[in-house]
Amino acid sequence: MRWLELENKDVPMSLSRKLLAVPVAGVALLLAGAPALASSSETGAAAAELQPVPLNDAPGLGAAVLEIDGTTISFGLAYEGLLADAPHAAHIHYGPDARNACPTAEDDADGDGFLTTTEGAPAYGGIKVSLTTEGDTSPDSGLAVDRFGVGDAVSYERQDIEVDQETADALMNSEAVVVVHGVDHDGSGAYDEGDRGMSDLDPALPGEATDPALCGVVQAAQMDEMPGGGAGTGEVAVGGQNIALAAAGGAALLGGALILARRRSADQS
Repeated sequence: MRWLELENKDVPMSLSRKLLAVPVAGVALLLAGAPALASSSETGAAAAELQPVPLNDAPGLGAAVLEIDGTTISFGLAYEGLLADAPHAAHIHYGPDARNACPTAEDDADGDGFLTTTEGAPAYGGIKVSLTTEGDTSPDSGLAVDRFGVGDAVSYERQDIEVDQETADALMNSEAVVVVHGVDHDGSGAYDEGDRGMSDLDPALPGEATDPALCGVVQAAQMDEMPGGGAGTGEVAVGGQNIALAAAGGAALLGGALILARRRSADQS
């Protein structure tokens, strides 16, 4: 079941109990740009608003919510507007020497007008978690195109994924980055070689299939630092706007975050 269809429809309460336990008002505050909280506990919640990567001109938007419990995470991911009928690899990225940020046009090292995943690495680092729909979530599944979301309106969730301590710390310290890949640069309606050529990650794949499309820096808060409100709050302030949430808990947050992303994109156009 999809969490989110259209803006004026309800968001079903399909998240796990863990994600439903995340206070809506607290995590929504993160999307308004609240400062990151240093990690003094091992349990927290996080969210990322996913926006188009510069130069690659993907028309999509998205949102991610996470819960971190030690080295166990649960996540929900939703995005829309990307290439229909095509897989979109998605990952949590981090690198100790990276900028812990989304790439900018200045990261186009070869000046060809596209940003590849490799060119984005100085900003967001390497793959730490593959946000697959099932099975392995390690970096080894980074290009497992048969186990990622497919299409232009996608949402899914997974619970109780084990990660290493470095990844858990990066999430709690707001240093991790969520990236969704797959860009139809030439508007052909399919991943093809076109002007972009083949992928620098796998020469058997078109570059369009692996180039970064959407990106967002994870913003985290410790559970004991979250403001009141809790699940069931009907309306929260996000980015200076009151967003009516159709359901409680994490599912509502995801829907609210995606609606916010749409509104911000419209305001900037």
